Amino acid sequence: MALNKLLFKTNIKAIFNELKNYDGSSGKTQADAIEFLAEELSNEIDSYIKSADVNTNVSTDVNTIVQVACPAGSGSGKGTGSGSGTGNLS
Repeated sequence: MALNKLLFKTNIKAIFNELKNYDGSSGKTQADAIEFLAEELSNEIDSYIKSADVNTNVSTDVNTIVQVACPAGSGSGKGTGSGSGTGNLS
């Protein structure tokens, strides 16, 4: 699926709003706030990036030489290949 920037932004705002609870009166320290922010932001960024579709295209050239002992002879061949795919980051 396509990246959802609006949801990402909403989730980031929720993280920052949660930081309001780290005002010292709740017993949560500034170090706790930093740890919370780092953990939540890294989780949100990880989720956002992994929600993206990845599309790939591959092209290749193939050259083959074949030699056989009995019956005596050899040959060669050339070809091309291509493909595409869609996946998600993990």
